[in-house]
Order: sequence, then structure tokens, then C-alpha cells
Amino acid sequence: MKNLNFILVLFFLTLTISCKKEIVNVHKNSQSESSIKYAKGFDIIDNHGIKKLIIKSAYQKSKEVSEYIIKNKSGNSSSIENTIYTPIQKIVITSTTHIPMVELLNEETSIIGFPYAKYVSSEKTRKLIDNGKIKEIGKETSLNTEILLDLQPELVVGYSVSSADKSLTTVKRAGINVIYNGDWLEETPLGRAEWIKFFGILFNKEKQADSIFKVIESNYLEAKKIALKSTNKPTILSGAIMSKDIWNLPAGESFVAQFIKDANLNYLWQDTKGKGSLSLSFESIFDKGQNADYWISPGYFSTKEQLLQSNKIYAEFDAFKNDKIYTSTIKKGKTGGIIYFELAPTRPDLVLKDFIKITNPDLLPNYKMTFFEKMK
Repeated sequence: MKNLNFILVLFFLTLTISCKKEIVNVHKNSQSESSIKYAKGFDIIDNHGIKKLIIKSAYQKSKEVSEYIIKNKSGNSSSIENTIYTPIQKIVITSTTHIPMVELLNEETSIIGFPYAKYVSSEKTRKLIDNGKIKEIGKETSLNTEILLDLQPELVVGYSVSSADKSLTTVKRAGINVIYNGDWLEETPLGRAEWIKFFGILFNKEKQADSIFKVIESNYLEAKKIALKSTNKPTILSGAIMSKDIWNLPAGESFVAQFIKDANLNYLWQDTKGKGSLSLSFESIFDKGQNADYWISPGYFSTKEQLLQSNKIYAEFDAFKNDKIYTSTIKKGKTGGIIYFELAPTRPDLVLKDFIKITNPDLLPNYKMTFFEKMK
């Protein structure tokens, strides 16, 4: 009898272990594969052939996670909530940062609407706007929902700073898919650039988007490696006075500070906390930054004369005296849009090379700066 009990216990123990192994294997096999490496605000999941586009950060402090099932178009593609049929052929985008990514995928002719189009710098998309192929759907932060609805886009890619846009809520209620693009919230240069994969899945060009991003990533990492060859680490000042005596400049964990770090430079405020900007007194900036070797991105100022008209004490900085102030506000499109704001998020590799060229030009002898110019 004792032998029988022992055999039964052993049998059930073996069965339990076997079941646990099976459960583990089933769980392991059902895990979804992500194709996103750097970006934190979105994900693309392939779960046994079922593709999902997941938006984790639509705008600042957003806690809502939105999931969209991606399906290929067919003859009977019926409208289902949170389902996007690709490739998208009629799209409305709402930020100039979206344009370079769409263009790299050769899909600019799919854009049928854009707000405040005067800020668009790209020549290809500018031509489509001028020829009436892309309709103006609003001014500044106000979308004209009537014009937008008349266009009947398959998808609207929205942009918002701090909450859901009321105009886009109206569009969504009318049965048009709306997705928020939070590329600007990314904390790393490559994280922002990886949002090209967001557009890749929408246009059914995932492989092309992945290939383009890999080139940008490779270029960026190679430039970072080149920067490490220099033992010269110049000190960097940034920003300018924006109101009264308050100076705004990038925080130590910000997107811009990351560029400075990757260029192997000494940002004087690199140890500060925060991923956005700092607002410090002019006196504290002057004490720490008066002798900085370079002054990169002095606010919206484009000339030294503008700086002096704003505040004559700017002339006391070494970078001002030594003509080592560089700005990205000089290079503009034909209607006045600043090229840096449009293209830089997509091409961080070129931004990094600009920083290296400014501070250690011998490391990139044949490179010509894309965004920055010496302030005159």
C-alpha cells in the first residue's frame, strides 16, 4: 500500500511539473516581438502575424495608452474602431517634424492637408502646397475641422502639448481615425528619429523605414565614436535671456544636452536635473559661463547686433568676443520656416556632426554644416 501511495505521489508530481513546463512554454511562445529600440513613446508589436501600433505618450503627462490593430487593405475593409487599414493613401499631418519622415518614405504625395503651412521648409512638400495639392487646414493652433472633414482623410496624425486637441476629438467623432504623434517627447536623439517607423507601418513600408533608421543610427554612432578621438573638450554655453533677467537653457538630461555629451564636449550645466529647460538668473549664468569656449544656440537671436540690442552685457562673454557663437536660426526655407526645427529630429546624425564640426573641425575635414552657422 505504501508503495502504491508513493507511486501515485510521484505520478502527480511529474504531471504537475510537466503542466508547469507547458504553461511556461505557451507563455514564452505567445510573447510579442517589438521592433522598437530607442523610442519610449510608441511601440510596434507583431504577435503571431497580428500587428499593433501602440502609442504610450501622446502628450505631456498623458497616462492613456492607445492600441491600433494594423491590417492590410482589402476589397471589403470595413470601418472598425482602433483598426487602421494600410497603406494609407490620404493623410493629414500636423507638425513640420512629420514631413521629413514622410518624404524619406517617398509618401509626400499622400499628404492632403496641413495646418499653418507657411512654416514648411522642405522644397518637395512646399511645391505640393504651392500647387494646391496640400490644403491649408488651419492657422497656428486652431484647426479648421470643416475643411479637414471635407478632405475625408483616411488618417489624421495629431500633435498636442498637454491634452487631447478638441478639434481632433471632433474629427474622431466623425469616424476618421486620429493618432497622436509624440515624437517631440523623446529624451534621446535616436529615440526621436526612430519615429520614422511609426510612419513606416502606416504606409506599409516597415522594411524601408527600418533600413532608413539603421543608416541614421549607424551614422550617429560613428560620429559619436569619432568625437571620442579628441582630447580637447571645449566648454559649452547655451540659451539666452528670454524675459527680464531669466536665462533659459537646456537641462542636463535634455535632448540638447545629449547631443553635447555625445559630441564629447563639456556642457557647463550637464550635472543639472531635468529633461526640458532650466530657467536661471542672468547672474548665475554669467558667473559660470562667461569664459565658455563656445556659445551654441543663443535662443532665437540670429545676429550679434540683435544680442547687443537685447542686452549689452552679452558682449562680456568670451564666446562673443572670440566670435564663437553658433546658431541654427539663420538657415530657413523660402517662407521663413527654420530648417533645424523641421529636419533635425529626423536627422540627429547631422546635428551631432554639426556640433563636432563647430568645436573640433579637424575630426570632420570634409563635412559641411547642415543646420548651424557662425553668428555674425
